[in-house]
Order: sequence, then structure tokens, then C-alpha cells
Amino acid sequence: MYRNCVTFVREMVQNTAHLDTGGALFKEEEIRFSFLEDLLIGTAGLFHLRCYMEQTSKNRDVHKKRKLSAISTLHYIRLVYRSILFVLLLFSYISFRLEKSGTVTSQLEKRPIIIVVTWSVFVIEMILRFFPSNYESPGSQKQFSKNYIKSGETDIVIPDNNATFLVALIWIVLNAFFGALRMRNILDDGILILLCSFYSVCDMICILFFCPFQTWFLKNKCCGTCRIYNWDYAMMFTPLFFVAESYAWSLLVLSIALLIRWELTFYLHPERFSENTNEYLRCRNCKEKLCAHKTQLKTMWKEAEAYTEKRIRRLRK
Repeated sequence: MYRNCVTFVREMVQNTAHLDTGGALFKEEEIRFSFLEDLLIGTAGLFHLRCYMEQTSKNRDVHKKRKLSAISTLHYIRLVYRSILFVLLLFSYISFRLEKSGTVTSQLEKRPIIIVVTWSVFVIEMILRFFPSNYESPGSQKQFSKNYIKSGETDIVIPDNNATFLVALIWIVLNAFFGALRMRNILDDGILILLCSFYSVCDMICILFFCPFQTWFLKNKCCGTCRIYNWDYAMMFTPLFFVAESYAWSLLVLSIALLIRWELTFYLHPERFSENTNEYLRCRNCKEKLCAHKTQLKTMWKEAEAYTEKRIRRLRK
């Protein structure tokens, strides 16, 4: 009789755990039921049961799917329209090359809507970066005095600062290579414009999915603490240095102005850029919550890999 009761309660708790967590948190072999005997014996069991249910509730909250923040949603919107712009520019470039009538830039000027839309999108984005906004990443907003929250600490710790010179050198050398090919007429202006558009898509991929600069060079915790966050437009439009068109140079000049403003602020107010001295950069104050989103993506990727591996094993049997 006693064993039957234990078995009954064991199954009840196991089924409850499975339903509460969607089966994701509990595996039969991982659950310990040592408290069940106390549950059947006396009041000590009630205490264990309460602790168990509280822990179950906490685990369920931890694994609950988080909604995308407004800032992260805007990142995805930018990824979509930048990708569309890249595809439009790519098809336009291919059609211009097939026509073989004049230069690509002269053909683009015959369809000014492409230039106007592309130019306007990025000019608006850059102008907005000069001002505080609740819809931009903390990575770009930490430069403003309104976002400086004193932590009480005085040690300015920016571990990735020295790596910025290496990143700058690599980027300059890479784009100087493309510039040299342009000067030898191996590449044309159209390819350099396409390269800028490609960089703009990669910029959003770095923010949302994987950033080689963060992983391989800077080693910063997240985008919020990134030392070079506002370098993005200057890096994006570097190839335009070799495109002798006013609309191209205007984008480059504006992006450099954004970069200069960022660097001046860093050297005048480095305390704003350090998580140690600026509470705004600490996780509890983050409104972007991009790390939670990336964790979910990594979990989904691992689950997909595990599922694929399982299917392969079944096929091999």
C-alpha cells in the first residue's frame, strides 16, 4: 500500500512538472523524489513540496520565451530594408552591366529614385545618431550625458580599448585593397557602392547574430559596452572614398563627423563608456535585451543540431 502511494505521487509530480514546463526542463532520470516519503509521512513533506513548486515556478520563468524589445525589433526592421536595398542595387548593377552603355554611376543617375531612396535612408539614420533616443541601442547612446548614471566607482575600465587600433588598421588595409583595384579600373564605382550596401547588411548581422570584431578582437561583453559601436557608418561608407560623386562623398563626410563626435566624447568623457563607472551600461538597466534574444537563437540552433544528429543516427541504423 505504501509503495503504491509513493508510485502514485511520483507519477503525479512527474506529470505536473512535465505540463508546467512543456517537457523541456524535466527528464525522468534527472528528477529526484527523495522528498516523497516525507510528503506521505508528515508536515516536513509540505515544506519540501512548497520548495519544489517554488523552484518549478522559477525555472519556468527563466525558460519562458522573451519578447523582442522595441530596440531589437527596430534592428530587424533595419536588417530587412537594408537587405532589400542591397538586392535592388545588385539587380540594378547587373542590368546596367548588361546594357553596356556608359558607366554604372551615369546609369544610376538616369534612375534617380534609387540614389534618392538609398541616400535618404542612411542620411536620416546618421542624423538621428547625433541625438539621444530611446529607440537606439545603449551601445550608441552611452555617449550622451543624460545616459550617464554614476555608479560610485572611479576606475574607468575599458578592456577592449587597445584592440580598436588593430580593428581600424585591418579595416583601412582591407578597403585600401578595394580602392587600389578601383584605381586600376579592375573594379568600378558600382562595385564599391554595392560593397557599402553589403557592409550595411553585415552591420545588422553583427548586432543581431554574430560579430567577428567582438568575438575575435574586442572581447566586449555585449553591444552596449562596445568601444567602436558608432564606427559603424564610417566603416560602412569607407569604400565611397574612391567614388567621385557628391552623393557618395556626402554620406562619407557625415559618417566621419559621427565618428569624430564619438571619439571626442570618448576622450573627454571616458567614464560614460565604462560599465564600471556608468550604471546605464549594466545589465539591469538595459532596455535592448539583445543578449536574451541571442541566447534563444543559440538554444534553437543547438536543438536543431541535436535533432539533425538524432535523425542521422536513425537513418544509419
